[in-house]
Amino acid sequence: MNTPAVTEPIHHPQRKRVVRTIQIVISAVVVIGIFAGILPKIASYSSVWKTITNLTWLELLTLIAATVFNLFTYWWQMMAAMPGLKLGQAAVNNQTSTSIANIFPGGGVIAVGIAYAMFRSWGFTGSEIALLISTTGIWNSFMKLGLPVVSLALLAATGHATKALLIPAMVGVVILVASLALFALLLWKKRFARAIGEGLGRTWSRILRLFRRPPVTGWGEAAVRFRHQTIELVARRWHVLTLTTVVSHLALYFVLLLALRHVGVSEHEVSTLEVLAVFAFARLLSAAPITPGGVGFVELALIGGLYAAGRHHADVPLDVFKAQVTAAALLFRALTYGVQIPLGAFTYLIWQRKKSWRKAPPDDSAEPAIQSVSR
Repeated sequence: MNTPAVTEPIHHPQRKRVVRTIQIVISAVVVIGIFAGILPKIASYSSVWKTITNLTWLELLTLIAATVFNLFTYWWQMMAAMPGLKLGQAAVNNQTSTSIANIFPGGGVIAVGIAYAMFRSWGFTGSEIALLISTTGIWNSFMKLGLPVVSLALLAATGHATKALLIPAMVGVVILVASLALFALLLWKKRFARAIGEGLGRTWSRILRLFRRPPVTGWGEAAVRFRHQTIELVARRWHVLTLTTVVSHLALYFVLLLALRHVGVSEHEVSTLEVLAVFAFARLLSAAPITPGGVGFVELALIGGLYAAGRHHADVPLDVFKAQVTAAALLFRALTYGVQIPLGAFTYLIWQRKKSWRKAPPDDSAEPAIQSVSR
């Protein structure tokens, strides 16, 4: 009779390890298949390497400068969403959590846990941490969904829109409108916030039931608290949060554009707006749960999109053009994805050693009750 109760705690960790192992194996197979089997058929690595090594020192330095500026934009966004957060703390937190998310399949969950532990060690409350994670996540999601629509509209205005971009853009519009409507309802009335929270809680509990995990509780009241805190933050800092979000995404796009121009792809071959459209649609793939950060899929989307946009306008033989766009895409990903991993290891050590930032974790129960606040 008591056997299930005894064996269940043993089997749960085993099941998690098996699932995690399967995820890692599938991710590794996909990444190896793409980089060893598919990309070399598009352009040989020797031709790609030759293209990259032909860059001048000035071109490399400008790419590094653009990459560093892009890193700062992420930190500024975090500071906009969490008053009191220092630039150095934002850098350490962002780089460490990004590094973890870039290494493991589904590493975003682990990254959130590490980010939470860091914020707590610096004296921030649980509600402040949740507000930063949720607001930056929502603003980034809106930007990711909206950018393909904006880029397609700009292309249409110049007469360069294609049917291939229309379908994913329309899907983005539907998801964006639904997300905005849900977010607006959550902020409009307490009862809507509570209903949305309870609905999400029931949905998540059903998913947990599949893994024999207990249901979640209190999501309705948590949504009410989140609503109040979000209204206060957005009312005071929406313009800064929006500006830093837009700048961070455009700064990332600029690294790709700069890499493309430096390897020799001209405006005539692939226009600035076409690069923006390819970037916007490839960014949607970065959330693919199969590989961390969508590695492999994003590279293929960038190379395929850039080649499709410029193959009829190429000023060089197509083999050379393929090598150029492949070099630009891989260089872009190395600077904005690959470099994050060792940098995150360094910032993790800073967190461990920087004792002057440490504060006693606050007592969240001492925070003022906000359930009674009405809007």
